[in-house]
Amino acid sequence: MSIAQIAVTALGVAAIVWVLWYFLFSRGTAVAARVAGGGVQEVRVTVKGGYTPDTIVVQAGQPVRLLFYRDETADCSSRVVFERLGVNQELPAFQTTPVQFTPPEPGEYPFRCGMNMLKGLLVVEDPATRRRPKSSPHKFHQHG
Repeated sequence: MSIAQIAVTALGVAAIVWVLWYFLFSRGTAVAARVAGGGVQEVRVTVKGGYTPDTIVVQAGQPVRLLFYRDETADCSSRVVFERLGVNQELPAFQTTPVQFTPPEPGEYPFRCGMNMLKGLLVVEDPATRRRPKSSPHKFHQHG
C-alpha cells in the first residue's frame, strides 16, 4: 500500500468518525424559555443548517411561543414538525414564524424538519420542578 493510499484511507476513516460523532453523540445548546407578556414562554430559534438552540426547556401546562427565524432557503428547513403535539408549520425563508402550543405534560418532545434531517428536542418539565442549570440533564444555558 502506497503512502497516498494510506493517507486517503486515514482521511476517510477520520471523516467517518467525525460524521458519526456529530450526528450521534454531539450535544448542542439547550435554552430555557423566558416568560414573555401574557405569561407565554418564549424562545427564539434560528434555522440554518440545524436548529439553534437544538434543545428547548419549557414548563408543562403553560403556553409556549417558539419564534423560528429561517436564515436559509434549503428545502429541508422549510417546515418544522412536532408530531406528538400535532404541529406541522411552514417556515418561510428569511422570516420569523411563531409556533404556539401548550405542552400538556412533562416529557421529551422531539421536533424535526419536513425531511427528517434536522432535529431538535423540546424538554417539558413539571412546573413544580425548580432545576438549577447545573442539575439539568441537558446542556442548559440560560440567556440573559
